[in-house]
Amino acid sequence: MRYLCFDIGDRRTGSAIGDDETWIVSPLGMIETATDGLLIDGLGRLVEEHEPDELVIGLPLNMDGTHGPRAKKIAAFAERLAETVLLPIHLQDERLSSFAADEAMSQSGLTHKQKKVRRDSLAAAAILRSFLDARGGAGAATDDDSPPTVAQT
Repeated sequence: MRYLCFDIGDRRTGSAIGDDETWIVSPLGMIETATDGLLIDGLGRLVEEHEPDELVIGLPLNMDGTHGPRAKKIAAFAERLAETVLLPIHLQDERLSSFAADEAMSQSGLTHKQKKVRRDSLAAAAILRSFLDARGGAGAATDDDSPPTVAQT
């Protein structure tokens, strides 16, 4: 199964793609948007381009695992996106994904500006890797006639 993952931020959203057959996860890039409507349009274009089976969205839980205002906002956004793209959406704990991205770039020799451009897509890749690891690499098939769902993983 092919997954497209998004790390949604206030100004930038990182994206990554991967699958549960090869276990290869690749960062795709970043989208800069100012409004949820523009972001949904941009994510819709990525869905059309990459044709995933399902989506994964990073859920910014508090460090104690509770849902704060930001997590609630992302969950509501995921519901709106599911209505547009008509694909199942999984919410994946994204705690420390940005830290993992920064750690991956720490010895890269990139400038601060270059790291900033890559950080969001690397965070999305870390979220997707965590999602695939939690599922043991075997995604569940979905029925094409079933309504889109947003599931917290």
